[in-house]
Amino acid sequence: MLIKESYADVKTFANGKESTMRIFLFHPTIPGYPNARFPGVALFSEIYQVTGPVARFARQIAGQGYIVAAPSSYHDFTGPEPLAYDVPGTDQGNEWKVVKTLDSYDEDSRRTVDYLLSLPTCTGRIGATGMCLGGHLALRAALDPRITAAIAYFGTDIHSRTLGPNDGPNTSASAPTPRPDPTTASGFVAPHTIDQFEKLQHCEVAMIFGIKDTHVPDAGRDLIRAKLREAGVTFSFYEFAWAQHAFIRDELSKGRYDPAITKVCFEVLLETFGRVLKTDLGQGTGEKEEVEHVC
Repeated sequence: MLIKESYADVKTFANGKESTMRIFLFHPTIPGYPNARFPGVALFSEIYQVTGPVARFARQIAGQGYIVAAPSSYHDFTGPEPLAYDVPGTDQGNEWKVVKTLDSYDEDSRRTVDYLLSLPTCTGRIGATGMCLGGHLALRAALDPRITAAIAYFGTDIHSRTLGPNDGPNTSASAPTPRPDPTTASGFVAPHTIDQFEKLQHCEVAMIFGIKDTHVPDAGRDLIRAKLREAGVTFSFYEFAWAQHAFIRDELSKGRYDPAITKVCFEVLLETFGRVLKTDLGQGTGEKEEVEHVC
């Protein structure tokens, strides 16, 4: 399927501040069918914004018949240009990751979904995906009931509650006491993602990790899985024995890119998005299926 690339600059407002966020759009096209409609996918990037590897990932998804919208997450601090895959770029991305507020991240995802739904070529069904920081943001974006499928690649800071301003890692199974914040509508800092999993009841989730990922250790992955199960979320959980962090990044991955495992993970994405976003499932009954115990 052919792809048309463009971008849109949209206004955001969070914590009393207005900003302009660039959304990079990757739109499938079929010659002779100008009114063809497709599901939408919000694609959240790693800490370097929309780099070459992220854009190539977006094109792969768009080529399968999805309108992909990739927001520039650090518009609060800089332009839409990607950060370099070097030490200064990494340090800057990691700094902005924790300075940017959870309310700002939430505003970005809302505006991205709003933009997709405003397109006459969008069917109204929306999924989310992303890697690293973006894996976390894809899962967090799915708290929005308009998103019904989310594929999170090695999402960081979920288990430790260290996305946005924080007081240090907190890997407790219990949610911390809400912190006041007069700049938000609620008067409190937005809750961490792991403490809101009960809001994912409408969404099917696939979590993808490498067992050798030092950013999300065994105990962290176990906590995420346990909290998803406790919340009654419909989810799949994939752990690859030899995969490290950033194993799908096909450029400057510091020797961690694994194309074979990347291919398997893309099939997971296609199966989930194809079944949930492309198929008209109708209204769910909410009934639990009784599985017969047979050999």
